[in-house]
Amino acid sequence: MAQTNKLKVFNDPIYGFIGTPNELIFSLIAHPYFQRLRRISQMGMSYLVYPGAHHTRFHHALGSMHLMTKAIQILKWKNIEIEPDEETGLLCAILLHDIGHGPFSHALEGFIVPELSHEEISLQFMMELNKEFNGRLETAIAIFKGEYPKPFMNQLVSSQLDMDRLDYLKRDSFYSGVTEGNINSERLISMLNVVDGHLVVEEKGIYAVEKFLMARRFMYWQVYLHKTGLVAEQLLVRIMRRARELLRGGTKLYGSQSFLFFLNQNSSIVFDTSILEKFAQLDDIDVMAAIKSWQFHDDLVLSKMCKMLLNRTLLNVKIKNKPIDSQKLEEKRYNLIQHQGFKREEAEYFVFSGEITNKAYNENHQTINILKKNGKVTDVLRESDQLSLKALSKTVTKYYSCYPKEPV
Repeated sequence: MAQTNKLKVFNDPIYGFIGTPNELIFSLIAHPYFQRLRRISQMGMSYLVYPGAHHTRFHHALGSMHLMTKAIQILKWKNIEIEPDEETGLLCAILLHDIGHGPFSHALEGFIVPELSHEEISLQFMMELNKEFNGRLETAIAIFKGEYPKPFMNQLVSSQLDMDRLDYLKRDSFYSGVTEGNINSERLISMLNVVDGHLVVEEKGIYAVEKFLMARRFMYWQVYLHKTGLVAEQLLVRIMRRARELLRGGTKLYGSQSFLFFLNQNSSIVFDTSILEKFAQLDDIDVMAAIKSWQFHDDLVLSKMCKMLLNRTLLNVKIKNKPIDSQKLEEKRYNLIQHQGFKREEAEYFVFSGEITNKAYNENHQTINILKKNGKVTDVLRESDQLSLKALSKTVTKYYSCYPKEPV
């Protein structure tokens, strides 16, 4: 039988050609668990604001792996010891870091599987793949969990300046067309070094770090927390909540087997191998097919919300710097109850409030450290002369309210 060529090349619009460094990486990419990421959108419902934002977790995982190969090259060139097994471990860990995302990524996180984060589900997938690949992912799992004896390896996968962030900022900026998020990932990677086992950035890279943190702030307010994307994702969550409520009340709903299985679950689900297999069947298509069907459902609340999302006739949304006046929201609910015939609990699906927070830099967790020319290592906040950078380490909270355009 002819041998399959396992050194393939992907053509990426951002970095050009991305190769598969070895046959293990090729086999992981070819696995159905990973191919599923082609059907998981990277930016949830952001395409309703930025029409180009239709890229997937598959794109992002490959891009992150490509940046990891660059980081490994740079560090080895600077005489940082990285063994072949560690190199493969780093590439596998970053390739699989988001494999646990469910439909629409962060938009439905915590709803489909209430008690597990996507990182915890990613770990479950990695452990299952490790069995299939006869223990070849042991190093990758240790790095991913932060248990590997070289801390800088975990920092390359998961920290405030990791390959994940370097890719998604550049990629999301490219696909959304928001140029403020564009960062010079090559420059940042070329400035990386390791001191006492920890990742640092050489002093001359400080301006690239500042630009990276500013870009992250812009992308959060302009893209990830954009008010239209926010209200669309809130509607999506409320559609799922209504569907779950109806199913539990005995109402029949259309949906794929796996999707209905998770909608029917209580929060105390034991996430074993059989459940993981069911989760691996889920993607954006299950959700959108159900929503397209539910728009014609007899339940007025469910059908209205589905039509709103499909036709982009969304709720009004206001974002303010101070908490929302609950009395005004109550009046809008009352109006729905009086004029549209909704019950109070139904009106709450269309009139609600909440808050969003953004912190571009956390000075208390895995800080970005600068290696000075004299060999000392300090936090980027201490070294930066940028006053705005200090402000980035503060949590900014904004408050939103959503309510129907008249009439519903």
